[in-house]
Amino acid sequence: MKKVAFICVHNSCRSQMAEALGRRLAADAFESFSAGTETKPRINQDAVRLMKQVYGIDMEETQHSKLLDAIPAVDIVVTMGCNVQCPLLPCAHREDWGLDDPGGREDEAFLHTMRLIEEKVLDLRRRILADEV
Repeated sequence: MKKVAFICVHNSCRSQMAEALGRRLAADAFESFSAGTETKPRINQDAVRLMKQVYGIDMEETQHSKLLDAIPAVDIVVTMGCNVQCPLLPCAHREDWGLDDPGGREDEAFLHTMRLIEEKVLDLRRRILADEV
């Protein structure tokens, strides 16, 4: 089974949501991990609250902010759309999802980002199962 890493600088919001949705929606196609070049003491609390509300996923129970060297070697790296230097991680396939960071914004920005991540996770799942990645 392929291993996918969702990465961004702080590993506190978008990459965490992608890891959680990957585990929920695509566990039959790939293993999901997330990491960053820096960590935060807690996952973004708006992301935690809204992921729990919309998907019933409690990210604080199963995930924490971690550095790149805390995850196993992966086959696919997905960067979230860092506006600064995106972290590098060796892989066979890399893509950038170009997502704006909803941190510090209203709930609708988080909900929009969550919907985009869900669509992209499902598309990645489809491509992996079709052996296109």
